[in-house]
Amino acid sequence: MPNHAFKFNRLIGSVYTRGSLLYTSSGNSILSPVGNRVSHFDLRTHVCRTLEFEARADITAMTITHDDRLLLVVDETNHGMLVNFHRGIVLHRFAFKKKVRHISFSPDSSHFAVSTGSHVQVWITPSLRREFSPFILHRTYTGQSDDVTHITWSSNSQFFVASSNDNTARVFSRDPMEGFTPTTLAAHRGPLVGSFFTEDSQHIYTVSSDGACVTWDWTPSPVVVSSETASDPPPRKLVDGHWKMKTRHFFNQEGTKVSGVSMDASGSLLVVGFTSGVFGLYEMPGCNNIHTLSVSNHKISRVAMNRSGDWLAFGCPDLGQLLVWEWQSETYVLKQQGHSYAMNTMAYSPDSQYVVTGGEDGKVKLWNGNSGFCFVTFTEHTAPVKKVIFANQSVVLSASLDGTVRAHDLIRYKNFKTLTTPEPVQFVSLACDSSGELVAAGSLDPFEIYLWSLQTGKILDVLNGHKAPVTSLEFSPIGGTLASGSWDGTVKLWDCYKNDVMETLTHNSDVLCLAYRPDGKSVVCGTLSGHLHFWNTEDGKLTGTIEGQRDIAGGRKENDRQTADNNSASRHFTSVVYSADGSTVLAGGNSKWICIYSVASKILLKKFQISYSRSLDGTQDKLNSKYMTAGGGISEIAMEEDFDNSNNVMLPGARRQDDGTRRSKREVLASAVAFSSTGREFAAVTTEGMLVYSLDDDMVFDPIALTEDVTPSAVASAVTKGKWGEGLIMALLLNETDLIASVCDNVPVGMIELVLRGVGRDHFERLLNFVGERIGASAHVEFYLEWFLSFCKVHAVELERNKSRYLRAMRNLAKQVSVRAKDLKEASNTNCYTIAFLLKELEKKVEGAEERAAMTT
Repeated sequence: MPNHAFKFNRLIGSVYTRGSLLYTSSGNSILSPVGNRVSHFDLRTHVCRTLEFEARADITAMTITHDDRLLLVVDETNHGMLVNFHRGIVLHRFAFKKKVRHISFSPDSSHFAVSTGSHVQVWITPSLRREFSPFILHRTYTGQSDDVTHITWSSNSQFFVASSNDNTARVFSRDPMEGFTPTTLAAHRGPLVGSFFTEDSQHIYTVSSDGACVTWDWTPSPVVVSSETASDPPPRKLVDGHWKMKTRHFFNQEGTKVSGVSMDASGSLLVVGFTSGVFGLYEMPGCNNIHTLSVSNHKISRVAMNRSGDWLAFGCPDLGQLLVWEWQSETYVLKQQGHSYAMNTMAYSPDSQYVVTGGEDGKVKLWNGNSGFCFVTFTEHTAPVKKVIFANQSVVLSASLDGTVRAHDLIRYKNFKTLTTPEPVQFVSLACDSSGELVAAGSLDPFEIYLWSLQTGKILDVLNGHKAPVTSLEFSPIGGTLASGSWDGTVKLWDCYKNDVMETLTHNSDVLCLAYRPDGKSVVCGTLSGHLHFWNTEDGKLTGTIEGQRDIAGGRKENDRQTADNNSASRHFTSVVYSADGSTVLAGGNSKWICIYSVASKILLKKFQISYSRSLDGTQDKLNSKYMTAGGGISEIAMEEDFDNSNNVMLPGARRQDDGTRRSKREVLASAVAFSSTGREFAAVTTEGMLVYSLDDDMVFDPIALTEDVTPSAVASAVTKGKWGEGLIMALLLNETDLIASVCDNVPVGMIELVLRGVGRDHFERLLNFVGERIGASAHVEFYLEWFLSFCKVHAVELERNKSRYLRAMRNLAKQVSVRAKDLKEASNTNCYTIAFLLKELEKKVEGAEERAAMTT
């Protein structure tokens, strides 16, 4: 497999932006929109995965069928996608004509309702097969004078109620029914946020933004007894009768509005989110308050509840926060928050198990690289964090514009040391030597480099020589040489122990980033002109140049007066890094592209587009002229549709009630890139969050060794004849998990080592990954542990020689073993308690029998 065949794997650092929150049918997973992607959080195993597809723009509405087969998403440009949820494949695409605010599948999944402006459209659900015209309109329902904001179906999928901004809700039937007339429920003084049927469809609850909850009861028409017939047929459900208001309740939250509402499947629990960050849980129909809790200081825009009503989910777009709360135990099942503003920098831990990020909000966050969850947040900085690095496995260093470099302990989770300067400065670059003792930081002004001892926290030296801000620093992997890049167009190589400049590498434009090759004999520098320059550190000679400006060109911003082809002056790299073997470099910057170059041939191997979202500025090469006005792009002068202006102070004399609030598009870019220590994946800090790309381990194909004789039947024949080694090699070539398992399960324990001796190095990683999967999934845990031990005995030399190549597989194995050990420990403890309880009960019975025998005698 080529070392540049990377594929998007997951999104880390951003958990929620805006739009609907969805629970799956089991209630153990939740779907959250993150920009134009969808993240799937498994609340049982605490693992996050990102679905592969991308929408045209930021997702605003989602719905999923009750059997989790189909997922329907709609973005802010009103383009919908029907997705096979389990496989993450887009089946169909469709463009709605008007603004879509809410979408909902019927309980039987045969239809789905869409709010298009003030109308409601019901469409027939397409099948999983590809069709020429899959979306078929069933009916269009009208009667409301303002936008429809929420749609809820009855349990029998025959009726639905639509809430609107015109302060009313309207009950419709899916199919025409004799005697049925759509009913308007009007009893509110504010726009409706949601309406819900109870399970028996005999009651409707409507909630408005002013905090009112109204209960509506279905009253059947009286049956008139005729003299000709003994009895007339009973009234039809929701047809022969009318809706009548029964009670009105208020939530009594002063100075705030209702922004989100949800109800469980039975209709007995109602959860309400407010713009103040408070939510309330109410028992229906009496609207009795069970819990009221403040989870944030910002608006809760979305609320969701699983079908059983146990877990409540809240989305706060202002903070990028996603919360799942179990109200019965009053504990958080999930509490995740990304950086409130842009993410600036990131770094992998030495074993690539953790990722640390720094953002404009001044926070330093530590993420689990496998699960994608944040488990530590450091908030000591008072200004944006510009650089974070790992000094060693248990220490993280962060440099900020507040003029401090802080050292964080990952064992006790505290800031144990703060490095400062005699005079206030702003740090924008940071480096630490291989021993973890010497720390260097570069500042904006003055143009100096400060050196500290991490052990004592004292400043050791100040390096002068640059004539502009020091934007990048890095220590040589071998020796104490420090490389510094500056806007003055030079890269200086310092001998930190002698305070002397060893070499000065001059460029024609500002130096923005640099990186050492793993052997320390070469350094690559990225400049403002979009070039990458390679220098020999031993003699200070230029060994090659890559003109990357054309590679990262493309993407026209909405305020650009030139086309993308003629406007490449601002495209440049701001971050560059070598791969683990030094054969390739990865670069990203002020562009929508991330590029991988070959160092030997100086050619582009592959480039990745960060995002295709039209909600970001710079993703399109051509713009539609109808969206351009004399004042700029329409999106720049348009107001945020979902913005709440109730708490904003209006300008004096502004008759239009316009406070000047505008929403501008965020620019697409990659501020930092980094390879993992294993070289099997890389991460890029982008506008959307941190994108992780990894080599696809499942795509193993060897056309030379895969001959006509290698077939599943040949594998079965080899196993039957006792040729397990031959069968295992053929199964590994075919790369089918079930086939490999059928061979391994039949190998006797005493023959495992002999079979493993015939496995070549090309199949080591695949076999290790398979053993790890079987330890986690199979009931034969001890048997596959024996496979792993035998593998270590037979191929110990190869594992020691190529640690980085097999580190990922070994780490996965260790994770599965630890999980199994934990499960076994819990089961053992439970069994011990059960046995102790049974023995105690037996003793009581024996004592009781002895007492009764004694009384009898």
